[in-house]
Amino acid sequence: MSKSLRLILFDVDGTLVDSQASILGAMQTAFGQADLPEPTRQEVLSIVGLSLDHAVARLLPELSETVRSELVVAYRDAYNTQTQQHGSDRLSPLYPGARESLEFLAAFPEYLLGVATGKSQRGLNRLLVDHELEHLFVTRQVADHHPSKPHPSMIETAMTEAGVDRASTVMIGDTSFDMDMAQAAGVRGIGVNWGYHSVDTLGSANQIIGSFDELPQVLNKIWNEFE
Repeated sequence: MSKSLRLILFDVDGTLVDSQASILGAMQTAFGQADLPEPTRQEVLSIVGLSLDHAVARLLPELSETVRSELVVAYRDAYNTQTQQHGSDRLSPLYPGARESLEFLAAFPEYLLGVATGKSQRGLNRLLVDHELEHLFVTRQVADHHPSKPHPSMIETAMTEAGVDRASTVMIGDTSFDMDMAQAAGVRGIGVNWGYHSVDTLGSANQIIGSFDELPQVLNKIWNEFE
């Protein structure tokens, strides 16, 4: 008798990869070109996970939509330029244990892996290719095609594509946006403590892990509750 399919969705920035150097660098360039005061590191990291237009709007709510749109374009150009020059695998290295954990989970035929990220399609594809991870994910949900987190659209679409129900789906991420998105979609959220939001902001998480080594046991615990 075959086992039920399980869908394991991952955030990317701050969860699988430490991309703060590339994000901060692109923000610095974009704000400099616009002759605007550069936001602090903490301010920038606090909006990682949101779609870029929402992130900029949160950083600069007082500016006109036109100026914010120009800043979005400048950020994308700067991000793409530095990625082409240095490679996203160098600018956004995998967190310890990320690759091993993904490969371990992907080896189970009943486990389907996916991504739900505020990154663009282009940015995600480049990152996965550079890290040689593109073969591991059966569904990839990006900011280009969905409302910004914490809207549940990414998770709902991933479940439809994978053919997996809510009870068999989990969302793993480092921000309050990820955990609130999971809650909005009616799936379990697993927070990680190594990312860009402090653990005390992950109040809607069902579990918090401190390393990828803990993930298999936590997944078993969650799904055993539905057996």
